[in-house]
Amino acid sequence: MNTFGEKFQVQIFGASHAPVIGITITGVPAGMPLQEADFAQDILRRKSGAKGTTSRIEEDVPVIESGVSKNAEGKKVTNGKALTITFENNNIHPEDYTPFRNVPRPGHADFTAYIKYSSRKRDFENTDFMGGGFFSGRMTLPLVGAGVVAKKIISPIEIKARLIEVGGISTENWSDVEALLDKTIAEGDSLGGIIECTCRKVPAGLGEPFFDSLESMLSHAIFTIPGIRGIEFGDGFAASRMKGSEHNDPFIDDKGHTSKNGAGGINGGISNGNDIIFRIAVKPTSSIIKKQSTFDFIKKQMTDISVPGRHDTCFALRVPPVVEAMTAITLVDLLMKDMEKRPGSI
Repeated sequence: MNTFGEKFQVQIFGASHAPVIGITITGVPAGMPLQEADFAQDILRRKSGAKGTTSRIEEDVPVIESGVSKNAEGKKVTNGKALTITFENNNIHPEDYTPFRNVPRPGHADFTAYIKYSSRKRDFENTDFMGGGFFSGRMTLPLVGAGVVAKKIISPIEIKARLIEVGGISTENWSDVEALLDKTIAEGDSLGGIIECTCRKVPAGLGEPFFDSLESMLSHAIFTIPGIRGIEFGDGFAASRMKGSEHNDPFIDDKGHTSKNGAGGINGGISNGNDIIFRIAVKPTSSIIKKQSTFDFIKKQMTDISVPGRHDTCFALRVPPVVEAMTAITLVDLLMKDMEKRPGSI
């Protein structure tokens, strides 16, 4: 349920309003320099505080609980054992979620969570939602932490995700995006977005045909991020409106490089040595102040609901480093499996 990967395996734990959240990583090679400062840049990119993000501000300080030791020079390096990283939750308001014990929030996992996990089925009054609990976007913070470790391992592979669209407006027109954010905040509503991820210097040969195709593995990883609604590689859905002569990628050298990249760097489920390019759709944040009509599961009648509290108007603003993290986690796992077949490939 909360574990991903085989050779490089991550296990996430905690909840949005629990004392701590964190991640345990197995398969980290020994001798790799690693200290808390290494996490700062990606954590800052995910951090809230900017326009359109939640007013819940946490320190987000990583604590390396295990998996590192000091070498002869006194520097922290990984020791090959399970690496556990935790983050404290200090700015919590669990009382904000009391009203939703009998009225599950539209678009959230409130209903499905207690149907699946409640010891007494449909016991809505005794279900603990706590800001989405394990389903919250807060849980993406440990994923970013694991991504920092994964990026170190797969270097010199480069992964860069960027927000390219908010609410249907290109981020090249940032003043228009800000105006839309202001308007949406005033309306008490929310927005989605599109993120594009590019992976450079990925060797050819990663992935398998059919069930463990590179697209399948990346999609599995990306859909662990809350709120993802779609993914496309290369030309994506536009390929369905093209002719073969438009979508095909002609080779230009004996390295496998191509003159275009309609396939997004993957053929037959296997990386072809060109940049891996994909885009993902992030839904609008489910928790909105704007009034909605939904069902009261205790009173058995329709009712109006407005979701107070601290929520992102557009969670997509903070998702790029999370996309990079899950991509890196997937690639390092595939590289490690490939190394078993082809020693020296990582």
